[in-house]
Amino acid sequence: MVGPAVSIDGIYRAEFGRALATVARLVGDIGLAEDAVQEAFTDALRSWPDRGVPANPGAWITTAARNRALDRLRRESARNGKEQDAFLLTAPSEEADMSAVSDDQLRMIFTCCHPALSQESQVALTLRLVCGLRTSEIARAFLQPEHTVAQRLTRAKAKIRQAGIPLRVPPAPLLPERMPAVLACVYLVFTEGYFATAGPTAVRDELCDEAIRLGKLLCGLLPDDSEARALLALILLNDSRRAQRRSAEGELVPIEDQDRTAWNRPQIEAGLRCLISAAADGTGPYLAQARIAGAHAIAAGWEQTDWAAIVSAYDELFEYSDSPMVAVNRAIAVGFLRGFDAGLAALDEVADHPRLAASHLVPATRADLLRRAGRYVESATNYRTALERTPNEQVHRFLSRRLAEVERAVSPRPL
Repeated sequence: MVGPAVSIDGIYRAEFGRALATVARLVGDIGLAEDAVQEAFTDALRSWPDRGVPANPGAWITTAARNRALDRLRRESARNGKEQDAFLLTAPSEEADMSAVSDDQLRMIFTCCHPALSQESQVALTLRLVCGLRTSEIARAFLQPEHTVAQRLTRAKAKIRQAGIPLRVPPAPLLPERMPAVLACVYLVFTEGYFATAGPTAVRDELCDEAIRLGKLLCGLLPDDSEARALLALILLNDSRRAQRRSAEGELVPIEDQDRTAWNRPQIEAGLRCLISAAADGTGPYLAQARIAGAHAIAAGWEQTDWAAIVSAYDELFEYSDSPMVAVNRAIAVGFLRGFDAGLAALDEVADHPRLAASHLVPATRADLLRRAGRYVESATNYRTALERTPNEQVHRFLSRRLAEVERAVSPRPL
């Protein structure tokens, strides 16, 4: 029973968003589609352990969810005389959808990013409906109580239904004003794939692949949008290292220990082309981040990394974002540029930020800087704190290995 349950959890993470987007398009109701997909996974949990996982589990889930949703619509239309819902039981028509792109998940992202919703609701909905994160996982990502996030999701979905917000890519004249929120959510899909909030693995390949696909679609929608090209550059350059982020045993490998000859060179070249194109006629937060990724991508080795360029790009990024996460990452770069004590001082400037209070990020970063500075006792203390706060299993194992290293340095074995 354990094996199938683990398998279903992985399929849930990979297929939830795709199934939901498809069923929502068919029935025109996100809430109904979400319930139906959840019920389909419940059916899978009951039947797959005995019957085996189907050859195409995503298609099985989508079909089961579609049938569940349509059955419910039939019951509701028969009981309450809902002619509009009964009409949805006919074959879905695309005549009313004037979108330039026929893509279910892109439609879902534009729906999540509707300007009638708050920014926090847009992000929470994307994590839930596109990435398939559970409410508890979204709460950890927001560093907020689970009930707060649950209420936000409920209100946002109710607003979509009550306001009749369409599940579609908007007409061309509305694209520019909607693109900033959409770009942010596509990047959110990538970051959740590249460094998962929770779960057994730190990398979710299906979300990384989906973000690249969506990024290319957005560049096609608005080819003159420099930030769309910058975002695609950022995603491609970071993603070029994805295969090297895990060892053969599935453990996390930090960038300094990765085999750079095994990085995806065609992807790096494509990312650099996007970066050069975006830099020629634009500025913005994604361009600043793409410059950071580009500096890592072109460095022949860890020792040759241009930390001055990276710190400069972080300083530029601060013009667009006051995120404490940016400050933490800048502190790391400062440590390599100006010395680890300088990095620790930069980290102290943001360490008490309320959004980081429950996160493992600050103690893990401080532990690493202290380790590099040779301050092993202090490093070990911070690694232990980080381990207490880490929800991701792979990250937990990585930090445990680092803790063991500094403990050995503190108390070396006798000769």
